[in-house]
Amino acid sequence: MVVGVCRVRLAIPEGASLKGKRSVVRRVIARVRAEFNVAVAEVEDMDDHDHAVVGFAVVGNDHRVVNSVIDRVVNHIEGLFLADIEDHSYEILHVR
Repeated sequence: MVVGVCRVRLAIPEGASLKGKRSVVRRVIARVRAEFNVAVAEVEDMDDHDHAVVGFAVVGNDHRVVNSVIDRVVNHIEGLFLADIEDHSYEILHVR
């Protein structure tokens, strides 16, 4: 089993309030869930108006497929133009 986890730090341009930030984060999460079969959630900086950290996980049986899905999800988030990706990092684990 291969598990890929990714952490994406987003800059929220219209994050004047927590309500505005949460609206952006909810749309990002909903669109990622609709497009990909991944588990996704906001994982850090819950009370920060200007930033959000979204994490997602991918499970598969091939390292290349998991890596490809991670890349496609990150590109999809970037292509939504709802928030700017400041940074992302990922790790792929081989579990026996």
